[in-house]
Amino acid sequence: MATTKNTSYKVHVHHTDQSEVDNVNIENGAMLHTTDALYMGHNGSNVVVYPQGGTTQLGWARYDDTVYTSSNKLSLTQDTEVVVPNNAGNIVRSHSSIAFYDSSTQKILGVNENDVYIFTLAFKASAPNANQTYLEYNLEGSGQISRVSGTLAFPKGNDVEHKESMVMQYYTDSTFVQDGVQLKITSIGNGSSVWDIIYFIQRTQNGSLS
Repeated sequence: MATTKNTSYKVHVHHTDQSEVDNVNIENGAMLHTTDALYMGHNGSNVVVYPQGGTTQLGWARYDDTVYTSSNKLSLTQDTEVVVPNNAGNIVRSHSSIAFYDSSTQKILGVNENDVYIFTLAFKASAPNANQTYLEYNLEGSGQISRVSGTLAFPKGNDVEHKESMVMQYYTDSTFVQDGVQLKITSIGNGSSVWDIIYFIQRTQNGSLS
């Protein structure tokens, strides 16, 4: 007699909201479904199993540095390249699954190869010799990222506070996803100061779906 196998299985997955996903007692293999994603308990975390890539939506995240403020400005030494610091002391994001920056390594992250992102750096700055000082910035890491760079000149006014915002668009290759990149800045011509640093990162295309 031939053996018949049931090749169709229906598993009931509990539908809930994000607040329960964030606070539930996690069990390996247990699955939860929200309007945005399908989660499964794995090694003490609820991981996103759908959509692919571990991030539910395109979304955005804002990371505020809380170390360098108006009372504790970061001094940039002339012609010395440094990583733009951000301790991510305050984070606002469109979804709890989003992680586009790691404050411990000061690296900007990519989710999938061929993703597209828009990165905005907002900060305040001043220079004691504004007419002879400008800032150069660039993303630094392995892969095709070196041309994401630019120059920012100071308006007139020595030691005058200026609000700045620089926007960069880039895509992630395999090395970006593997290693991450850092945002570097150099004060050219003279020293300067920066503070109230904000990283705003928006993921505009999911490479796994393109």
